[in-house]
Amino acid sequence: MRKFFITLACSFFGFSNAQEVKTISSLEGIEKTLKFLTADERKGREPGTPEMEQAMAYLEQIFIDYQVKPYYSSYRDRIGNYDKPSFNIVGVIEGIDPVLKNEIVVIGAHYDHIGMSSLLNGDAIANGANDNAVGTTAVTELVKYFAKAKNNKRTIVFALFTAEEKGLLGSYHMAEQMQKAHKDIYFMFNFEMIGVPMKNKEMLVYMTGITKSNMAKKMNDYAGEKWVGYIPVESHYQLFKHSDNYPFYKTCNIPAHTISTFDFENYEFYHHVDDEYEKMDIKHMQQVIDKSILALEQMINAPTKEIQLDGK
Repeated sequence: MRKFFITLACSFFGFSNAQEVKTISSLEGIEKTLKFLTADERKGREPGTPEMEQAMAYLEQIFIDYQVKPYYSSYRDRIGNYDKPSFNIVGVIEGIDPVLKNEIVVIGAHYDHIGMSSLLNGDAIANGANDNAVGTTAVTELVKYFAKAKNNKRTIVFALFTAEEKGLLGSYHMAEQMQKAHKDIYFMFNFEMIGVPMKNKEMLVYMTGITKSNMAKKMNDYAGEKWVGYIPVESHYQLFKHSDNYPFYKTCNIPAHTISTFDFENYEFYHHVDDEYEKMDIKHMQQVIDKSILALEQMINAPTKEIQLDGK
């Protein structure tokens, strides 16, 4: 099955067979978006600042370029739980199946960071490359893939959240809106801090709250390998509750998880002015993105809701 989907992806991008290409996403595209988001001109992407206008406009343009429609009346949805004007950026690709399109898959990441920090060696800009320009970049690559493929049976909502660093405010705002509108959300999948590979781990990524559903198992089954796993530090710090997956789990009672490769040993620049583009492993990011695409494609197109909360 995995070989079949890789072959489809290769054919779609103009290659005759799977042996001629090893990747789906674009290194050039990853580098371009990551460089823009982490540039000093963004001043650390703090919500409600003038510099966030530049980030929002850039992300909106990706949706426009790939003809992805706004989920709301525009791509920008102002959150109502923060004291400065701050916006989630949200696009949607409607499902092609007449029945399954009524079920929604939310794919997200937060694009904000902490802004300016204490001066260190002449630098006070916390650029937030690993936290979480890398996750935002991953979502934009998935936007490009599914916009071209046009094969998603279920509807995909791509959500780039603001004010995660202020307490998951953007994702709480959106989860509550969707719950009040009685949207049928199948699952939520979130990218967080995937810029540097883990050390001495058997799997490529770990998943937060891994025991709360069978999502990781299904993603491994699709790949024919264990690329999604568990690390004890995830439970120790209760990471499941500290990223944008959690509001969807708490509010909507659905499978909602984050994948990450930040293991508290492989990167020392969390919320630091040295969290810069140059420290990111672009090829590692591409590997995470491509494996996510192949797994999510099958999850989105499965005939039934095979991803289930534990105990259901």
